[in-house]
Amino acid sequence: MKYRATFVAVFLLILTAPAVCAQEKGVDTQSQKVRDTGSNRSAGVNGGKTDVGTSRSGINFGKGKTKEIVWLPNPYRVTARRDELLKAVTELMRDRKLIVDDAASRPNEGIIVTQPYTFIKGTVVAESELNRYADVETSTSRGWTRGRYTISVEVQPIDGTSANVSVNAKIEGRTDGATGAEWITLPSSGAAEQEFLSALVEMIGGAPPTERP
Repeated sequence: MKYRATFVAVFLLILTAPAVCAQEKGVDTQSQKVRDTGSNRSAGVNGGKTDVGTSRSGINFGKGKTKEIVWLPNPYRVTARRDELLKAVTELMRDRKLIVDDAASRPNEGIIVTQPYTFIKGTVVAESELNRYADVETSTSRGWTRGRYTISVEVQPIDGTSANVSVNAKIEGRTDGATGAEWITLPSSGAAEQEFLSALVEMIGGAPPTERP
């Protein structure tokens, strides 16, 4: 009887062993949650769970990234007659508070030039705003107090229905020193030209690209 009881116990153990292994191989969300929680709480460590990381879908550092601005070619080809473009240029300058310099402009040659437009005043914000439109000198001796630009637009006809529009900007920064105020011409970054050109293309019914996909 003693040997028979031992044999039955061993036989039952053999029968239940596969079931225990099968349960271990199955998905037990409750026990997995416990196993995933390790004792290491330091930053950047996922405890005992190692199947996560930047390669998984949990983290996406590229999502919501600011899209890069696409600049228009300058000169820009437009489907319109030169007289229509010159009229649009003049209207846009008026809308943007720019005054046409009649002495410097040559409408018969397709050239419209503005008077200098002061876009920023004040020592606190002058340098940062100047940096938008020009490559400002990094010298600490400069104390920028104002910024202005002059826009020059040239319309060159290609044929009877299209023309090239070129926009150039003269950027100047002002310093007020012991010897008085001085306007210094700075290299243009192209931002002022792009702002005017994009507004002109949209005004005449175009649809210039504004950002990369």
